Amino acid sequence: SMDDRAVRISKFLSLVLRHRPEEIGLSLDQSGWASVGQLIEASRRRGFEFTLEELQNVVAGNDKKRFSLSEDGLRIRANQGHSVEVELGYAPSVPPEILYHGTAERFLASIKQQGLIKGKRHHVHLSADVDTATKVGRRHGNPVVLRIEAGRMRRDGFIFYLSANGVWLTDRVPVQYLVFL
Repeated sequence: SMDDRAVRISKFLSLVLRHRPEEIGLSLDQSGWASVGQLIEASRRRGFEFTLEELQNVVAGNDKKRFSLSEDGLRIRANQGHSVEVELGYAPSVPPEILYHGTAERFLASIKQQGLIKGKRHHVHLSADVDTATKVGRRHGNPVVLRIEAGRMRRDGFIFYLSANGVWLTDRVPVQYLVFL
């Protein structure tokens, strides 16, 4: 169906724009942007064809706002979740006093030791509400929601960014700012 196709294109875009652009011979600039023309051409050579219109529809229709097109429509990037190092170009923002992080029960022991660290991703992802954090945690197992004292962190010099789709990003959250609910 049309929906299945949109999902396939979206998954493919996530793979090449977030993790493995080199796999199809695509290059990203330091802010994570790729040329739309180059992306379509490189994908076609790789055996996965889609049109410019399909690409635009996937970007516009994606409920999580995973991708952005540049204002001139010539470039595309993933909004977050990179494991390639890119500078996303978000300006630092003042977070709410409390943010939340959804994780799975099985990760708690290591979080209690080292806090939240970004791992292969570019940043630690935090939510402004418990529901969203719970959904994120559920993806990985038995959901657990942690409270982050984001206001205190900011006053202590930590920097926060607000991504285009409303996710808060920071480099790490040391244990002393975590409240285990």
